[in-house]
Amino acid sequence: MSTPTRDDSRLSTPGRRVTLVRVGPEELDVAGFAALVADPVAGAVATFAGNVRNHDHGRAVLGLEYVAHPTAGETLARVVAEVVETSAVDAVAVAHRVGPLAVGDCALAVAVSAAHRAEAFGTCARLVDEIKDRVPIWKHQHLADGTSEWVACP
Repeated sequence: MSTPTRDDSRLSTPGRRVTLVRVGPEELDVAGFAALVADPVAGAVATFAGNVRNHDHGRAVLGLEYVAHPTAGETLARVVAEVVETSAVDAVAVAHRVGPLAVGDCALAVAVSAAHRAEAFGTCARLVDEIKDRVPIWKHQHLADGTSEWVACP
């Protein structure tokens, strides 16, 4: 992992606060997540909303269900801590929803604040990639043709 570079434009070191890490059935509001990471030292807030889409691999999707392994919350917290430790960010909020979701629902919400946009965007993207690669959450898609499929998890 890389060590964050020194930022001489800041008056203080990055806060690296984790304001929320959650795996659960609660609806996710990305605007609310942005508010959780707001900080006067942050010149940028990057957000990501992973929404349920109506298609996958050329097939229509009606909805899906996310199922988490009992260790998913611990794994998510560990992933977030590792990324935050090596990033020049001020605050991070992350949650993955489980249970039944409809097309358009938010399944993954990430918000990152940092002094500059490069750190905010980069850390947000890295969090999404690491979560998808490492957190044991399975997706059961329900397709319009009456079939369903499980999508592999890490």
